[in-house]
Amino acid sequence: VSDEAVCTLQIYPRFAIKPGQGCILRVPKEATATTVIKTAVATLGMDTSKPYILVEVQEYGGEEWVLQASDQPVQRVLLWPRKAQDKHPQSDGYFFALQEGSYDGSIQYDVMTSVRQEKVAQGLANRGFVTQQPQEYDDLCNLPELTEESILGTLRHRFHKQKIYTFASNILIAVNPFKFLPIYNPRYVKMYENHTLGKLEPHVFAIADAAFHTMLNKQVNQCIVISGESGSGKTQSTNFLIHCLTALSQKGYTSGVERTILGAGPVLEAFGNAKTAYNNNSSRFGKFIQVNYLESGVVRGAVVEKYLLEKCRLVSRGKTERNYHVFYYLLIGASEEEKDEFKLLRPEEYHYLKEEIPISEDQAEMKHEFRRLHQAMEMVGFLPPTKKQIFSVLSAILYLGNVTYEPKVVAEGLKVGPDRVLSAISDLLKVKVELLVEALTTRKAMTANDTLILPYSLSEAITARDSMAKSLYSALFDWIVLRINHALLNKIDLEESVPCLSIGVLDIFGFEDFKTNSFEQFCINYANEQLQYYCNQCIFKLEQEEYMAEGIIWHNIDYPDNIGCISLFSKKPTGLFYLLDEESNFPQATDSTLLEKFKQQHQNNPFFVQTPVRVPAFVIRHFAGKVKYQIKDFREKNTDHMRPDIVALLRSSECSYLRQLIGANPVAVFRWGILRATIRTLAVFNEAGRSWAEKHPGNIYGALIDFSFDRSEEGPLEAFEDIFATFENKNLTDFLFHWIHCEMGNLIDSHSLKFIMGLTQHNRATRSLLRLHTKKKPPSISTQFQASLSKLLETLRKAEPFFVRCIRSNGDKREMHFDDALVLQQLRYTSMLQTVRIRMSGYGAKFTFKEFTDQFRVLLPKEISTPQQDITNLLTKMGLPSSSFQIGRTKVFLKESERQILQEALHKEVMRSIIILQRWFRACLMRKQYLREREGIITIQVLFVWLARGCLVINSATFPGPRRNPTIKISRATRVQEKWNASLDREITDSNELHHLDEFLGNQVCVVDVYSSLNPNIGYKDLMSGYQKRVASLAGLKKASEVPLVVNLFQSVLDGFIRGELKRLETEPCKVKERNRRKSKRDKCPDGPLGHLFSTYQVTIMQSCDQCSSYIWGMEKAFMCSSCKMVCHKKCLSKITVNCTGHCDRKKEGEQTLHFGVPLCALVRTADSVPFVMEKMLVHVEMNGLYTEGIYRKSGSACRAKELHHILEKDPQAVSLDNYPIHTITGLVKLWLRELPDPLMTYSLYNDFLYAADLPEASERLRAIYRKLDELPPSNFSTLERLIFHLVKVAKEEAHNRMSANALAILFAPCILRCPDSSDPLLSMKDINKTTLCVEILINEQTRCYNQKMEEIQQLENAEAMAINQLKLRRQSTFVLMLRIISMYLYCTVQNLFRLWFRNELAFRLPEFEQDSSDAENMDSESLVSSESLLEDHFVSLNSEGQY
Repeated sequence: VSDEAVCTLQIYPRFAIKPGQGCILRVPKEATATTVIKTAVATLGMDTSKPYILVEVQEYGGEEWVLQASDQPVQRVLLWPRKAQDKHPQSDGYFFALQEGSYDGSIQYDVMTSVRQEKVAQGLANRGFVTQQPQEYDDLCNLPELTEESILGTLRHRFHKQKIYTFASNILIAVNPFKFLPIYNPRYVKMYENHTLGKLEPHVFAIADAAFHTMLNKQVNQCIVISGESGSGKTQSTNFLIHCLTALSQKGYTSGVERTILGAGPVLEAFGNAKTAYNNNSSRFGKFIQVNYLESGVVRGAVVEKYLLEKCRLVSRGKTERNYHVFYYLLIGASEEEKDEFKLLRPEEYHYLKEEIPISEDQAEMKHEFRRLHQAMEMVGFLPPTKKQIFSVLSAILYLGNVTYEPKVVAEGLKVGPDRVLSAISDLLKVKVELLVEALTTRKAMTANDTLILPYSLSEAITARDSMAKSLYSALFDWIVLRINHALLNKIDLEESVPCLSIGVLDIFGFEDFKTNSFEQFCINYANEQLQYYCNQCIFKLEQEEYMAEGIIWHNIDYPDNIGCISLFSKKPTGLFYLLDEESNFPQATDSTLLEKFKQQHQNNPFFVQTPVRVPAFVIRHFAGKVKYQIKDFREKNTDHMRPDIVALLRSSECSYLRQLIGANPVAVFRWGILRATIRTLAVFNEAGRSWAEKHPGNIYGALIDFSFDRSEEGPLEAFEDIFATFENKNLTDFLFHWIHCEMGNLIDSHSLKFIMGLTQHNRATRSLLRLHTKKKPPSISTQFQASLSKLLETLRKAEPFFVRCIRSNGDKREMHFDDALVLQQLRYTSMLQTVRIRMSGYGAKFTFKEFTDQFRVLLPKEISTPQQDITNLLTKMGLPSSSFQIGRTKVFLKESERQILQEALHKEVMRSIIILQRWFRACLMRKQYLREREGIITIQVLFVWLARGCLVINSATFPGPRRNPTIKISRATRVQEKWNASLDREITDSNELHHLDEFLGNQVCVVDVYSSLNPNIGYKDLMSGYQKRVASLAGLKKASEVPLVVNLFQSVLDGFIRGELKRLETEPCKVKERNRRKSKRDKCPDGPLGHLFSTYQVTIMQSCDQCSSYIWGMEKAFMCSSCKMVCHKKCLSKITVNCTGHCDRKKEGEQTLHFGVPLCALVRTADSVPFVMEKMLVHVEMNGLYTEGIYRKSGSACRAKELHHILEKDPQAVSLDNYPIHTITGLVKLWLRELPDPLMTYSLYNDFLYAADLPEASERLRAIYRKLDELPPSNFSTLERLIFHLVKVAKEEAHNRMSANALAILFAPCILRCPDSSDPLLSMKDINKTTLCVEILINEQTRCYNQKMEEIQQLENAEAMAINQLKLRRQSTFVLMLRIISMYLYCTVQNLFRLWFRNELAFRLPEFEQDSSDAENMDSESLVSSESLLEDHFVSLNSEGQY
């Protein structure tokens, strides 16, 4: 029942109380979930120290939704049916449930919107409101009936619900929606991290995570093969996979490799992708990205291999297609200055860009893509001069298309023009116009005795012009790939051999069947045939052969084999590629003769379809269907190398960058550039010397040469970026000698280029530069392509594969449109039905007997005599169905679901064993402690009896007290004061003041012991009172008369310190104000909204804002919460209404809570404070226990620990830690840390710290760990900072307490850096060394900083003392100053005698507080300065009195 302001809610707790028992609450409509939880917990009388969550339970689909802290339950009720709004008992299916939250570090995520919508619809269908829909399956292997129709229906049903991913066991099927879906934000990367494949909703991130963790667990290389026809979304899937793999590998330290990998994608897409009839972002080349990792999972480097760039697209393409993206980005996105610099025109003014597709509607997007390209090139490492040179080459290529020809009127040959186009090309390429015209209109023919210059015909000239453009663009693309690989190379790999693992992602061109298919489609479809054969081998043939070899029961599944089609292409000597090479080498051969040879050799081949005689084409029956190829230009494209005349023209360019592009060997070009630059340097210096000698004929010495050199045109691969600078005051000969012997030695080191060329030599198109004077012809394009493809398949066979099958949803690029016929066709030629059938009936998990016994040793008997029988008994005992596993001759075969059951059983058994071991270990410790205490009690009893008997015989004077020092006399001026001075009313509110007081007194025993039992803010009067009580209690009745004398002496010394401290504060008012201002600013510094910890985040793939749901484009800056991975725009920060799910809310004002086992953020009132109990225990240990041996290694009494634990929980303010042994307190320190629900270094960053600690270099480890520390919540960071400082102070006294940094790390690593409870305990045990190393690094680094700071302070104090001494010396010139010095000397002598007597008295009276003599005798320089300033004040006052 509800009224205008109040509503009734019925809450049902899910605990061990009576079923159905709940509570009815009347809450305001605006009440949040936090308020309702508090009220319900109080009403039900439950434990307030535990965390709780409120869950909305709805009838349909059994859906449950966890309400966030700011959600309003009443608003949820208003969305329920009308009947459920008034009263919502549990039986109606609409109610709220109260249950305990979890502290295992997992982040609660909402499921995808499509999942909830689906369950809502299912609930409506169950209630009869809508038609019943067929049951949905996210894994095709779970289909009850396996047919083509059922597979197609499942994919269609999921696609219409915007769920484009579906599993077929471990194969992912991705249907291209031609629309961006907001399911790729960092929170989804986090959601799928370290989860078993198939446990969550199908997603491309699940495949990336499975490959990554399989690589780490098995230490075997992995590969992800993405296949599908053109337009199926392979490139986008590759981007998502690379994004996820780099995000998973960024554990602790984000090196430049990840950044370069993410930047390489947009660069390669801009230069290698284009818009086609089937795809708006079609890859016109193939690429294989191999990411290399250390064995710990940290990225080591990467290699990009490219295959067969489609060069012909540059000069001609279909009417509905476009050229490469980069041309449109440059022409539309360039600024006015760039357009003038590169002489850019409008796109429609270029012959190579003329097309029917208008580009006006997406100009804004192209401008954005050009900015994104700029940023991506900077991420890869392209310098601004290099980018300008690249854009100049692109502009020159476009201008080449505008070159026109017409016959000469008078002479033979062609006239080339227009002049402005030739002039623009000349300026952009830095070549002479005459040489350019000659290369475009004539060719050279070599004879035995002479060189002939022959003019081109019109068709030959156009072909030469287009060949120059294609060769130049191909060379540019090759250089960009080389430059990216150079940036991705880890330089350490050249110096040392480190074992690495890898994950390769293959994004190769999809199967194509256009209206006009040429040589490019011929090679592309052959590559897809090879890829299909590889998939069939992995999925069908090899697996079934293994089943047969192991002798298990198996019925073979037939599948289409395309080996015959592959033989048609590549079998020697009659394969199509070999016939093509033969015809390409015959000067008199034509495309027609090539077609005839094809038909003659393969007229009876079932995969080669004959065509009519007059049709210049042939048909091949591929696995995906028949494709008709036009024979035109096959021979020319197969031998499309850079022509010698064009090579000679480009070699004459003044631009060194252009000369690099045409070099066949980058190492040779690199060294030639060094030699050329050296010769030019010598020539310039020689000319400068002659000029100077002419101006100064009488001077025979060398001059100061102000020399500068333009390197922008002369640096191969930026090698000369910083070679030359302005050299002054240098002798010319000495400089040249130094540069040639030192600098040249570094530059000639070209190991990195050699290493890259060794990895990707097969990808680089062979050019004619180094073959101008040889008769051997370079290999054909088809030969190079087959070689690179063979190397790719060899790499894939060495790795374990994961498959992603991309499906094109429709042929019109329509958003969210599902074409049944097209999808069914793709399912058929990919053998999806057979794939699902073998995955359904096959065994996904395979173990050798040794692997099985090693992994599941805990579940097997202790002694394994016959592994085959023992394993069978185990699986049968666990109740697994016999059809779900089989035992072969050497291997165990399991279904994936049964493997997961086995893994869960292993986890439970290991946890049970660990608990048993812990019980026995604790029992042994308690037994050992009991025996030790009993022995001590017996000893004490025996000693007591002996003493009691001895006292009857021996006189009580057996233990006389030590004699006093008779040389020390006490002056009569020392009187007992009944009242202390008014200065003692001052309170100590600054920790620095207390530190100065300790140093001033020289003996910390009396002050520290009194202070430890008081509050942090104490007064001097309280300090004196406590001191008097302590001295009186220690003196006893016998020496009570001497107590006032000791107290009075201490008070006089303390009064002097107070005056000196006041003077010090007066001299530093500015520093105090500045410190207070910084402190107040730090206290008032707000955290992110609603507990979020936002930091800037550069988006690499398109994502969506979690607040406003609008797009965040690639390379834009966004804000991401490091805790819950929420991503939003900067403008949306102030609009966020959802609390951070990564950590709990802070403790509210006045809220009562316990102190052990409570979230850290609930124990602090400000973000940078430390919990009171922790601070209290650490301070006590630092004051009383730093010299205790084994301070943290030894354990205290369990009874005393329980007692103190109870008191600290109840009232930590009133407890006195002096009454408890130091080991009891140190044990509670560790217990407090262990009982934190989320450890100090947090579950979410656990893996990040492990990866950081496993980095190869010490500097990288340190930097990575501290970067991750910055991501901790503020309260965790402050507490960890305080704890590490405490451990540093403990480690500094290692000589006394025997606690080194390593020993402390071993003890505290399980307390502050522990793995989540859901982790595999066996794997977590292997991480102990890493966690210990991580904590030890923190302690050692902070120790270094502490020592460095202390040295700086000591230097400052020495400098201050020296300055004071110098001032004293200057004052000795006058008699008055002399008297002051004598008086000061006498007074200091007397005061030192008082102190010496005072310490001796304490040594005699308080033997239990003795310290080392070095501590008693050392006097800090700062306390001396304070004393001197105190004496100066004293004598100044005497002086003033004397003057009056």
